[in-house]
Amino acid sequence: MKIDSLIGWNLDEVGADAAAQEAMGYSGLMSVETAHDPFFPLLLAAQRTTRVELMTSIAVAFARSPMLLANIGHDLNAASRGRFILGLGSQIKPHITRRFNMPWSNPAPRMREYVLALRAIWASWHDGAPLAFNGKFYSHTLMTPMFSPTNNDFGAPRVFLAAVGPHMTEVAGEVCDGVIVHAFTTEKYLRETTLPALARGMASSGRKREDFEISYPVFVVTGHNEAEMAASKTAVRKQIAFYGSTPAYRPVLESIGAGEVQDDLNRMSKQGRWDDMGTVITDDLLHAFAVVAEPADIAKGIKARCAGLVDRVSAAYAHLSLEDQARIVAELTAA
Repeated sequence: MKIDSLIGWNLDEVGADAAAQEAMGYSGLMSVETAHDPFFPLLLAAQRTTRVELMTSIAVAFARSPMLLANIGHDLNAASRGRFILGLGSQIKPHITRRFNMPWSNPAPRMREYVLALRAIWASWHDGAPLAFNGKFYSHTLMTPMFSPTNNDFGAPRVFLAAVGPHMTEVAGEVCDGVIVHAFTTEKYLRETTLPALARGMASSGRKREDFEISYPVFVVTGHNEAEMAASKTAVRKQIAFYGSTPAYRPVLESIGAGEVQDDLNRMSKQGRWDDMGTVITDDLLHAFAVVAEPADIAKGIKARCAGLVDRVSAAYAHLSLEDQARIVAELTAA
């Protein structure tokens, strides 16, 4: 099992942090697109590391054209000598239309075409194929030598896709190299919804499971004492509640018989009661979504939840000592 870690956005520190995490034994380093650009930290990490894979988890696809991300993906893969993974996500309609002011429609078919457009652009650069991509949502038909990269030694990056619903998950299985399972996922939903959808997508394109990776960011609740454990529970409850307020994620709650919780969370989010929402997440719900364990038992808890189901995991426990983190990484990479 591969174990990944998040890297921060502070560009003065990220290079040294990346080198330290590579030395600790992590398999990959991931950046996220929230309040900061997800690509700059990975470029700095590429300059200070030699082994770890570098992945966006995620970059918002529909906020950018395929040509723009094709360029960024190519350059980061070249800079990292073939270690970059372009992790994409769709985001939800309000963010695409109101925050990014970009078009939104049919997210799963649009994403499928987006990835195919990326691959067509990369094929024109790396294989000399004429650029003649005409789809329903995207069209790319012009490429000249001046705009074609020449540092092609490491080819195109791999593409992972974040998915929750079965339709987007099928797209990941059909046209991508991996899927990023949402942290707001239970083991039951993973087994009964995500994995069958991936299998359908792979079957439609004749792809094999061994050529595909499943990445799972696991919620972890931990602490060395009651106070630390309580603080961790509060923080993770708030995260779970935030995701649970999104109507598109209701099926995950319904899979464990808690669909009505989404109504409460959505109502509270519209009232701006963000700090109160975590109180809706009961102990049973917390355990359904998170590994709750003392530091010495985190690796065992992650293996119990994920072994045999996923290929790589990540978990947020940066507040633990470096010794604790190194032990967790060693136990999981040996699994």
